[in-house]
Amino acid sequence: MIKTGALLTLVGVGGGALAACGGGPSGTGNGTGGPGTSTPPAPGTAFTPVAPNTQDAVVVPEGYTNSVVIRWGDPILPGAPAFDFAKQTPDAQAGQFGFNNDYCALVPLGPDRWAMWSNHEYVTPEFMFTGYNKDNPTEDQVRISWNAVGGSVVAVRRGASGALEAVPGDPLNRRITALTPFRLTGPAAGSAPMRTAADPEGRTVLGMHSNCSGGLTPWGTILSGEENFHGLFGNASAVTEPTAAARIKRYGITTGASLTKWERFDARWDLAREANEVNRYGYIVEIDPQEPTSTPVKHTSLGRLKHEGANIRLAADGRAVAYMGDDERFEYLYKFVSRDAHRPGDRAHNKTLLENGSLYVATFTGPAPAPGSGQHAGGGTWIQLTENGVSKVPGMSIEEVLVFTRQAADKVGATKMDRPEDVQPHPRSGKVYVALTNNTDRGAAGKAGPDAANPRPANKHGQILELTERGDDPTGTAFDWSLLLVCGDPAAPDTYYGGFDKTQVSPISCPDNVDFDSHGNLWISTDGNALKSNDGLFVVPLEGPERGHVKQFLTVPIGAETCGPVVMDSFVLVSVQHPGETDDASADKPSSHWPDGGTSQPRPAVVCVTRDGGAPIGA
Repeated sequence: MIKTGALLTLVGVGGGALAACGGGPSGTGNGTGGPGTSTPPAPGTAFTPVAPNTQDAVVVPEGYTNSVVIRWGDPILPGAPAFDFAKQTPDAQAGQFGFNNDYCALVPLGPDRWAMWSNHEYVTPEFMFTGYNKDNPTEDQVRISWNAVGGSVVAVRRGASGALEAVPGDPLNRRITALTPFRLTGPAAGSAPMRTAADPEGRTVLGMHSNCSGGLTPWGTILSGEENFHGLFGNASAVTEPTAAARIKRYGITTGASLTKWERFDARWDLAREANEVNRYGYIVEIDPQEPTSTPVKHTSLGRLKHEGANIRLAADGRAVAYMGDDERFEYLYKFVSRDAHRPGDRAHNKTLLENGSLYVATFTGPAPAPGSGQHAGGGTWIQLTENGVSKVPGMSIEEVLVFTRQAADKVGATKMDRPEDVQPHPRSGKVYVALTNNTDRGAAGKAGPDAANPRPANKHGQILELTERGDDPTGTAFDWSLLLVCGDPAAPDTYYGGFDKTQVSPISCPDNVDFDSHGNLWISTDGNALKSNDGLFVVPLEGPERGHVKQFLTVPIGAETCGPVVMDSFVLVSVQHPGETDDASADKPSSHWPDGGTSQPRPAVVCVTRDGGAPIGA
């Protein structure tokens, strides 16, 4: 709803010079519609696709220009110093844009002005510091890392070129870090698993971490998903009580020293000294970018898992329905239905909607299709785990279901999926699109084999699932599904591109984040392209003769992941995460020099793509 309102106010303005060419192998197309015909391209997709490549650059179609909005270390708070890679300090990083930006969202503030939110998912210190010793980091390096994660609110405006630019020092600008106080909400707040020596009431948590994707609520707040928090905590082997040990193992917590070694400088990261702190990570976080002094919250009602993100659809009765994926191999798809209804214009009330409600996990049924047949379809059921503060899982209390949600989903027999990442309902049709990134362990010894919704063994390319709630009721418990895309080499017999002629599509691998444009097309960013090309951003129409016609809109630099796309009529934003993260590379031996060129160190950044002359994207 917010995004649609913003789209109505956009005015196209000028761009700059071009960055790349299109065409190439696997029938990447030429901007026409159906193969071998004069069918016009679907609205929003009229560009010459970018060819697969391994350039150390953001490569965009002919007639388009890209520019950096903001990069790691750029100052955003008043008094923050200019970035100096060789002289970074904890205080400097606390006022600068953080590291490894992922999910991105825009909240409109007025004509040509927005509050931009960016997650800062995690740190890779070997790319932040020269001479880094992973076995013996310094205290300063660790404290810089604490201030490099979390998120940033940055005011942005449209510049003279038509691209967005950051506004340093704006009153709305804010840094949220691993040290920012958060309030816990929902039935698990204050429960025994949440209580620590530093917080005996179990209601206040310091910081967020591992925030991957997210969503923009209809009431204008940001939802952000805490994902791979397991690597932060050390010494899980110190927890020996069988039930507690099994719970820790289910979330993959490190048995010895953590990857970060943070526990050397703060006891809360050490399970030998504080066994409950780990239970306070893995939630959906809600942040209000328009209230820079507000306390962000962690919603326990939505369960504890490795959340990719959460995206909301309002039901006919006004209740908020949040769709979520647990991003790990053989994990599950969830939804949450609020107890209370949305009230238009009442932000204070609406910001409480995710505190109470019912949590569900999905099971999928259907016949196993022949590879490449396109007959990937079936039905499914949402199994209830909680109901308005009451457990629906036999033998588990409400606190146990919400803090140890994976075990609750195990008990009810949920369907094990191929890494469910971004999960978003379509703003018009209400259909839900699920990015299943990959699962190379599918069918391995002792692991679940292929099934209808996850049809391939050793799945290294992933798929996009299309879910339709029966009766168009997102609060119900029955749904139908089909696979829109079975990704990979279009020439391979086990791939499927929505029924479109595969000789005409751009090859796509490892779908991760998704977004929709004003025409209703699905945009897909990738993470871990297994086709030996850089990751990229793709668009695919969902209706009509062009359904399944995947086109590549851009690629990101060497070693980078394409994250958090925001697709507007006059510009596209992408987060370029971890550029230069290739095997054997480091700050001492960089494999990328993007975005600043020369001999500079690579820096994660948000990029804005505009069309030369100010015409709409893909028109």
